[in-house]
Amino acid sequence: MSDFIGRRPIWSLVILIAVALLAFLIFAVWTPWMELTFGRKRVFLSALFNGITLGGLYFLVASGFTLIFGLMRNVNLAHGSLYLFGGYVGYSIGNLTGSWFAALIGAFVIVALSGMLMQVLLFRWMEGQDLRQTLVTIGLSIIVADLLLWGYGGDTFQVTTPDWLSGPIQLPFVVALRSNGEAVMMTYPLVRIAILVGAIILGVAMWLALNRTRIGMLVRAGVDDRDMLSATGVRVQLVFIMVFAFGAGLAGLAGVVGGTFQSLQPGEDTKILLSSLVVVIVGGMGSIPGAAMGALIVGLAEQFGSVYMPTYAVMLTFVIMVVVLAIRPQGLAAVRR
Repeated sequence: MSDFIGRRPIWSLVILIAVALLAFLIFAVWTPWMELTFGRKRVFLSALFNGITLGGLYFLVASGFTLIFGLMRNVNLAHGSLYLFGGYVGYSIGNLTGSWFAALIGAFVIVALSGMLMQVLLFRWMEGQDLRQTLVTIGLSIIVADLLLWGYGGDTFQVTTPDWLSGPIQLPFVVALRSNGEAVMMTYPLVRIAILVGAIILGVAMWLALNRTRIGMLVRAGVDDRDMLSATGVRVQLVFIMVFAFGAGLAGLAGVVGGTFQSLQPGEDTKILLSSLVVVIVGGMGSIPGAAMGALIVGLAEQFGSVYMPTYAVMLTFVIMVVVLAIRPQGLAAVRR
């Protein structure tokens, strides 16, 4: 942190002012002119928390994508199909067992096994061939989308939220004052808060695993110099299979999460793939903190855009991507090699 402040004092000051302004908007009781400028505080806070929790979902998808694409150099444009496949699998398991956790675990395992097969049968024979990987995975995503449409139809599905996560929770933020001076506190769906906490825990665990464990060291070494690592007796291909399976499993798990507080329907695979691409490009390929930063930016941009500038909300995330590419092409938190 001190190094960042020393190297970029102006950016540090801008970030500090932005954080202070955001904290003021969150905790202050809004005056009439503030409501005239920003709208109702309840709407502002809802957009803020919706953006943060949506960023948690994007992080779950993009963290697996950044492992496969940014770290292992495998161009997997079927990642969105893995998300939708995991969501449908979780929906089926949840209906069969009545357990949300069984849906999460089952989707993770089944999609991870599918990712393992993809690595062994496809990517193992196309290493370093980016164009071929792109074309093959686009074709695979079309096939998977058609198979899912054939199996589940064009209806919209939603994974059942467990009882202990149902309902709202009261947050310590005042959204309005009644005529008698009593404060009206904000309420927010508990399931979104739980998913956000889970995404944060998973992100911290992944960062520690990649940067503080022997497995993470082997993965990074295998990407940088596979031949040298193989010469030490490490089975690099097995390491890559496990990493690819884990990244695919995260997409499947995210499918269940997305199907819990959003919905599952044809076309979600393409939408989530585009969002993951933007997240990885903005945050930086191969970086877990970058994926978290990019997911938060994209999630907030989508939600605030839909509230305050709905006509241009679709363009906003891509404008952010273009600006980042123009200023810092490697991403905001790219891994240094």
